Amino acid sequence: MHVRSIRRQALGLAGGLFLTTLPLPALAASGSPTGNDTAASAQHATFWQALELQSAAQANAWTRLKSGFGLPHDIENPRVKEWLDYFSAHPEYVSTVAQNARPWLRWVTRQLEARDMPTELALLPFIESAYDPTAAHPGGASGLWQFMPGTGEAMGLTDTWWYDGRRDVVASTAAALDYLQTLADQWYEGNLELALAAYNAGAGTVNRARERAAAQGKPIDYWHLSLPSQTMDYVPKLLALAAVVSDPQRYAVTLPDIPDRPAIAQVKTKGQLALTDAAQLAGVSEARLRKLNPAFRREATRPDQNAKLVIPADNRKRFLAKLDTLPAEKRQTKAHYVVKRGDTLSGIAARHDIPISVLRQQNAISGDSLRIGQSLMVPTTGHSPSMASHDTTREVRVKPGDSLSRIAARHDVSVGDLARWNQLDQSDYLQPGQRLTLRQAAR
Repeated sequence: MHVRSIRRQALGLAGGLFLTTLPLPALAASGSPTGNDTAASAQHATFWQALELQSAAQANAWTRLKSGFGLPHDIENPRVKEWLDYFSAHPEYVSTVAQNARPWLRWVTRQLEARDMPTELALLPFIESAYDPTAAHPGGASGLWQFMPGTGEAMGLTDTWWYDGRRDVVASTAAALDYLQTLADQWYEGNLELALAAYNAGAGTVNRARERAAAQGKPIDYWHLSLPSQTMDYVPKLLALAAVVSDPQRYAVTLPDIPDRPAIAQVKTKGQLALTDAAQLAGVSEARLRKLNPAFRREATRPDQNAKLVIPADNRKRFLAKLDTLPAEKRQTKAHYVVKRGDTLSGIAARHDIPISVLRQQNAISGDSLRIGQSLMVPTTGHSPSMASHDTTREVRVKPGDSLSRIAARHDVSVGDLARWNQLDQSDYLQPGQRLTLRQAAR
């Protein structure tokens, strides 16, 4: 840990320089100190001559990543070698996922450096999600680090109508590293191989496997445990991947050039902000902004005075400068709705494409009672509420064999809209009999 910390300090030298240590043959040949001032001076000079400063322009994020490696890769281990053979046979897999990692890899590496954790862990999302923050597993796991809902909630990743913390790369990375550190410290005396196994299979599964091994007189380290097949492969796959990154040419893998400079920045929006406006302020396309902020489920940031947004690092100064000039009316992410005769809370919620629970929360309503003339605050979610009020809403029932794409095609709507109206991921499976909300503009 101490050696790795020194190396990281060198990488972070002011002026964008990093330190490279060269061989020290003169030191080895000089023998033990003799007490001679001349010899000591020569030895001191030789040491400093062995340090070479290079400009940061010659470095990249892979260099930074490799400088923090701290786990034994053990490429002769048969279980590790099996994955090395796989990566050698499928070099395009590593290259493709490495492209996906481009916006995030350096940032995740820096988080590990700050915690003095082995930077091999920055490769874990290769295995978990192919570095896709929107990845969703049919079993319920979601996000870059594939948190299950319960674990995500336990680690502080909130899940609301506006936002899914498991898809927030900044928040979920902090949660994942907290979780790994907690597992290692609570159960395994800091052993990360066992903590990784527990991250994959659960601490209960790993601990029971250790108890069985101990009862049989076997070692209780990761490599001697009998675990589910996915968990048996989990650590070897990570170590093999790290070995490939250490020497990509050996395995015929091409890694994309990722500069060793900030790619993303997190900024405060000083309140809720429509994503369309945020993109214009930052000077980036809305598609790029959404890609950097996959946690937002609506057309706006969360309704929070300290709402945060990820933007390209190069656009940070522009965004902050223009944010202060944003007209007050652009901050109106809520609209007033006056209750009319015949209105119901559920009907108003459906017309404005929001859950009843959100409407209740926004207006501090505990029941369903409304009075004519009552003014309600309705989140606009980036869409015009006047347009929403002219939409017709109805329910459709899922038939056997149905998918979101089939239902969308049948009713001439987009898959994205259908998923959004029902708070679903486009990859979600549907159950026969399930009811979906369908909205279409009145003609």
